[in-house]
Amino acid sequence: MALATPPIRVLVVEDEAFIRMDVVDVLRAAGFEVLEATNAEEAIQMLECNSDVRLVFTDIDMPGSMNGLKLAAAVRNRWPPVRIIATSGHVEIRAGDLPAGALFFPKPYQPLQIIDAIRELTSVV
Repeated sequence: MALATPPIRVLVVEDEAFIRMDVVDVLRAAGFEVLEATNAEEAIQMLECNSDVRLVFTDIDMPGSMNGLKLAAAVRNRWPPVRIIATSGHVEIRAGDLPAGALFFPKPYQPLQIIDAIRELTSVV
């Protein structure tokens, strides 16, 4: 009997409660294990306590000392294997704004786009 593969753990960082709840529900329904943070500081704490997070899905526009772009840079610096997807309804992303290998989706995005991107970024080759 083969051992079941543990679900992929995703950290969703979104300050808007309803948007965060929607994303979390969609990702859980797709089979991901999801942690939630409302800002970059909470996200860093979650990453420090959960070494099995495989991907961070973050909004760029957030209150606090770090926006999503600074969070993405911090994640890449401290946890290089963690994959990153960023989203925003207001910020235009230019080349070099996000770490290499990170993806950006403008809001409003289709949930299936995010699910497919997470599966692609976290697939073991």
